[in-house]
Amino acid sequence: MSVRRFMINSRAILDGYASFDGDVYNHMVRVLRLETGDAVQLADEKGMVHFGTINQVAKEWVAVKITSSCPATLNDSTSPRVTICQALPKGDKTDLILQKGTELGAHDFLLFGGRRSVAKIRDDQQNSKLERWNRISTEAARQCGRPDIPSVSWRPSAVEAANDAGHELRLILWEGEREHSLKDVLSAAGKPASLIVAIGPEGGFDPLEVRHFSQHGFLPVSLGSRILRTETASIAILAIIQYIWGEM
Repeated sequence: MSVRRFMINSRAILDGYASFDGDVYNHMVRVLRLETGDAVQLADEKGMVHFGTINQVAKEWVAVKITSSCPATLNDSTSPRVTICQALPKGDKTDLILQKGTELGAHDFLLFGGRRSVAKIRDDQQNSKLERWNRISTEAARQCGRPDIPSVSWRPSAVEAANDAGHELRLILWEGEREHSLKDVLSAAGKPASLIVAIGPEGGFDPLEVRHFSQHGFLPVSLGSRILRTETASIAILAIIQYIWGEM
């Protein structure tokens, strides 16, 4: 049987042992029925993989004795680091974007409140939302076998989101663009080390947001005659990038 890998938080590791309860415990002990002495791998949010054996199984928690650790080896370390800068969509579309984006190799996600976003997040909701979103990306990474975990962060508006960008290539998908197509821009760009793509909510970007992103080095690009749903756009752009510069 192959050694199982679990996604954990690095804070769970102390003095050569990793201990945890909750979802990881349930999956390890109650679902897979692993026992004391079984070998496991633990991957954390810092890109490290820890090798060890189960040392103790209690009623609600489990401890793993770590024998060695090393940086995770990405399947395709030559691909650009891609950030999906996504305006908050309605309902459970955020979950889909995080799940499929993780599968398709997004390095991280920067969610923000768009001027036309129907969904809103109050200040007192931000921490709980971030915890939930990061749990979703962690679980998606575990399910698809990624050795790293894409982080999810939040900014209240497009202004803060654009100010945070420090990527080699910066794009904003905008249906109002008439000169630059995504195909032409990617063909001429060469492979960047890092790439960020800004995607609007269901109602699209407000022109003021497009102007602000443009002032911060984002190039507006068109997807042609097709108008994609906001959740489809993020999936499509990641698949395109993986095909051009990744391992697809």
